[in-house]
Amino acid sequence: MRHEVTDADTAAAMGSGDVPVLATPRLIAWMEAATVRATMPFTGPGLTTVGTAVRVEHLRATRVGGHVEVTAESPPSVPGRRLTFAVRAVDGSGALVARGEIDRAIVDRRRFLVQAPETTDD
Repeated sequence: MRHEVTDADTAAAMGSGDVPVLATPRLIAWMEAATVRATMPFTGPGLTTVGTAVRVEHLRATRVGGHVEVTAESPPSVPGRRLTFAVRAVDGSGALVARGEIDRAIVDRRRFLVQAPETTDD
């Protein structure tokens, strides 16, 4: 998945820093989106996945206007309902921006929503 860094994607805009470069939270969101796409071969009717863990190193800054290519490598096999994806982000020059792993769990969508706790604003 290819993304262009905009002003809305910066650490300054997202409140995760005060510089106008790609924010780590936005980068992780892009990586998670890549894992969601990569789960399609592992889910069938009524099934979905939910994120359970993120382990990412953000290694290099990307300025506004720069491009980042994000990939998620599917696990070779699925021993149960847990999936671990190797994720990477590379900039337009081919330099590694970030690497890591993201875990997802396969769940029954309906059952998961019934069991999800309600939240209230106190």
